[in-house]
Amino acid sequence: MRKFVLSIAVMGAVCSIAQAQPKEGGFKNERPPSPSRILNVDSAVVTKHELTIKGQHVAYTATAGSMPVWDEDGRPVAGVFYTYYERDDVKDRASRPLVISFNGGPGTPSVWMEIGYTGPRLLNVDDEGYPVQPYGMRDNNNSILDVADIVYVDPVNTGYSRTVSKDVPGSKFYGVNADIKYLAEWISTFVTRRGRWASPKFLIGESYGTTRVSGLALELQNAQWMYLNGVILVSPTELGIERNGPADAALRLPYFAATAWYHKALAADLQQKDLTAYLPEVEDFTINELLPALSRGGFLDDAKKAAIAAKMARYSGISEKVILGNNLDVSTNLFWKELLRDKGFTVGRLDSRYRGVDRQAYGSEPDYNAELTSWLHSFTPAIHIYLRDELNYKTDLKYNMFGEVWPWDNKNNHTGEDLRQAMAQNPYLHLLVQSGYYDGACDYFNAKYSMWQLDPSGRLKDRLKWEGYRSGHMMYLRKEDLGTATDNLRKFIHDALPKPGEPAKY
Repeated sequence: MRKFVLSIAVMGAVCSIAQAQPKEGGFKNERPPSPSRILNVDSAVVTKHELTIKGQHVAYTATAGSMPVWDEDGRPVAGVFYTYYERDDVKDRASRPLVISFNGGPGTPSVWMEIGYTGPRLLNVDDEGYPVQPYGMRDNNNSILDVADIVYVDPVNTGYSRTVSKDVPGSKFYGVNADIKYLAEWISTFVTRRGRWASPKFLIGESYGTTRVSGLALELQNAQWMYLNGVILVSPTELGIERNGPADAALRLPYFAATAWYHKALAADLQQKDLTAYLPEVEDFTINELLPALSRGGFLDDAKKAAIAAKMARYSGISEKVILGNNLDVSTNLFWKELLRDKGFTVGRLDSRYRGVDRQAYGSEPDYNAELTSWLHSFTPAIHIYLRDELNYKTDLKYNMFGEVWPWDNKNNHTGEDLRQAMAQNPYLHLLVQSGYYDGACDYFNAKYSMWQLDPSGRLKDRLKWEGYRSGHMMYLRKEDLGTATDNLRKFIHDALPKPGEPAKY
């Protein structure tokens, strides 16, 4: 049972700022911006709460606020919004793990994992993750707050985070390496203010957030001299690891196979197998037959090409005619449109359990992402209700579920190598990868492939682990997976902590 106890404003009232004064000549008939629509870059509201996690009573303090990003001259150029949860009955904060959490996009805030996965409050959805009304919140009895304090960070122009002026160039924030650089500085300031330098630290990121935290692992070590115990990648991107041509085309097939199995689009002998018993067969074909065949391109002989197409059709639920017509290279867009075309449905991109309805059955890609509209349906009301009514953060700022962060500079993305280098330098650092089998944007087999390529030497593989779940990109929205995934997070955090007196050395 949640209990609201206290609300305190610290470091200045939330969103309070001196009324903007018109320049000479005034605003004419225009009103100056409302103070409550301008972010106070250094402010916070503190509230007290309690809940039960795994049968254990947990009282905690929640802080919702903003902290500055400074330029080279020490002037604030932006405010980064965050929510921070700290368990109250911890006597030794030095040994208490701190989890720093990001989502992705780029351009989305940390709302998804905060109220869908690891935070103390959970949005109201059904057991498979679909929206229900009335919108609202309930206790998350699977939250990891029992074992770690958590801060959820919203990069600039996501959530309530904003620049101090439209004159601040977006290039300071909107790019792979710019993003990593300023957020590492921000994390260092947060850890210093909160007195958490002694604590074991973990980064968790989802989707593009995995690119972010992979780069942050090395940036924190090299530029802030902050060393981590763990990095968790939820539905990871490619992390700058190249896979063009045959590898790009081949690696999609196991995801196609999982989705076809879910929608019962396979032959009876395959359909009767359990998913995790079926997929290794497809993975083996992908690596040992499909990838070599695609490598031969137009010089693959017709008989072999036909045999490969027949197997792809058997595993994917897509016809041999379509596969041959696309030279064995079926795009994800086409797959989402094609799999259930004869039934009048498309399947979702980020979670292919979701079905959509298009204007017409013809075409090569769906009209919209069925899963994303569903998630926005449930998450958007919930985060507004939660921040304002429960965390007492009052503002008229627009909460950006998707903020404008374009153009985004994707050049020089070497975040996978950054993560490898951070792990090589830091024997304490462990990696956990979590994937949903039905995620078509950051699919599970590409996540495995990235992990395999991360360390060519094989010297670090004892600190690398992958896990799969029977849902999509946000695998935690499925009730069963939420319980399993959070338990696995607890185990990972526990196992990544060194034994007392154990040194960080090879």
